[in-house]
Amino acid sequence: MTTKRTRLDRYISNALRINRRDVKPLLAAGRIRVNGAIARDADLPINQFAVVIVDEQALPCVQAQYLLMNKPAGILSATKDASQRTVFALLDAHQHADLHIVGRLDKNSTGLLLLTNDGEWSRGLMAPDRHVEKTYMVSVKHAISAECVEAFARGMHFPFEDIVTLPARLEIIAPRLARVTLTEGRYHQIKRMFGRFRNPVLSLHRTRIGAIILDPAMPPGASRALLPAELESSAVGGGGSLSRA
Repeated sequence: MTTKRTRLDRYISNALRINRRDVKPLLAAGRIRVNGAIARDADLPINQFAVVIVDEQALPCVQAQYLLMNKPAGILSATKDASQRTVFALLDAHQHADLHIVGRLDKNSTGLLLLTNDGEWSRGLMAPDRHVEKTYMVSVKHAISAECVEAFARGMHFPFEDIVTLPARLEIIAPRLARVTLTEGRYHQIKRMFGRFRNPVLSLHRTRIGAIILDPAMPPGASRALLPAELESSAVGGGGSLSRA
């Protein structure tokens, strides 16, 4: 989940197979551009996605990938597993080189899942101080009471971790169906919160992470690249902890 970084002169030296001291005259002459701008500093830190051009020759770089998937039930949110099928089995082999999951879902939970090879982007989304909103459609065994709505809004004490959850919004859609919006992602949080009312969760489907919304027409198991507007909103609009709900 790391984004690889290196010095500009080291990267060019390796890519062109020249000595690092021979890179400095190229920099001084303005013959090197990084992401469209002329570079002068040999120790400029760059990542694997940087577009480096030397004398109009583009050096090899990694294409950043940002995928949205509609995760089906019964599939693990894991890179690999010895005995069970994972979400990566739903991608073409060339799609998932170096990808990792941003915001796992339990095996039987469904809906919006993000995958990327950009560790800085995923860490930004998961930063606890970003408080991204995540929305789920949740069906439960028994009718949902007004007391439950109030308890979600107040936050609940989890004695095992000795923490109080941040306020969550619970909207009753039908007697046993609710829309739940969190700004954090404690382990099994939604199941544990309903469990406080002895109301087992039957299904959990994530529909939104920040401004990224799952198209209800997207078939289970399907995936696509994030749109530029979605990527921009996720980088600027704030993120948060995307742990399993």
